[in-house]
Amino acid sequence: MAVDYDAGVQFQNSETSATQKLCNSATKFTMAVLARIKNFFASPIFDEPEEVVVPAAPTTYSIHPLTIDHLKEVLRLNVRCFRKGDNYTKHTFDYLLKEPRTISYRIVAAGGELVAFAFVMINENGSAHLTTIGVAPEHRRRGLAQKMLTHLENAIRAREIGTVVLEVRVGNTGAQELYRRNGYMIVQRINKYYNNGEACFLMMKGLI
Repeated sequence: MAVDYDAGVQFQNSETSATQKLCNSATKFTMAVLARIKNFFASPIFDEPEEVVVPAAPTTYSIHPLTIDHLKEVLRLNVRCFRKGDNYTKHTFDYLLKEPRTISYRIVAAGGELVAFAFVMINENGSAHLTTIGVAPEHRRRGLAQKMLTHLENAIRAREIGTVVLEVRVGNTGAQELYRRNGYMIVQRINKYYNNGEACFLMMKGLI
């Protein structure tokens, strides 16, 4: 399926031409990356009933590096996190975990259970692409996505990378609000981005 790019670029808080130039420069390269990443999506999961989510017992959490040794755990959690067209394949995660330019982390509960994961790809133009953040359904609404996002941004800054981009489903208003609170702005809408036909917003933030 070809990526259908919306001709209208939406800039929020674009008072200066410098901001627009930054967005245009990073977006130009990112479009090619998005087209490649889009091919990594698996088919949406519709043939299984939605699981009944029971909140996990209170626990403590910690962030650690994510490596190829955690592939099976990530695959199991990924299927539970994403069911509407943004589910990555085993090949995708194998590629991301072996790619030297990937930054990846996991959040584990006190007992060692993997409850969240995240991946960032460093593009050839020096920008960062946040490809996915997944949180186990029973551990949501505990600030784990915020905790992971802050950790990722610090890791990106430590590499002296000044721009991070991401895509988010148009219907995922909760994630959009999280990113807006953290200074991300919508720069473009990409129609029919996900395998289920849903559009996404391309969002961007300057870190330096």
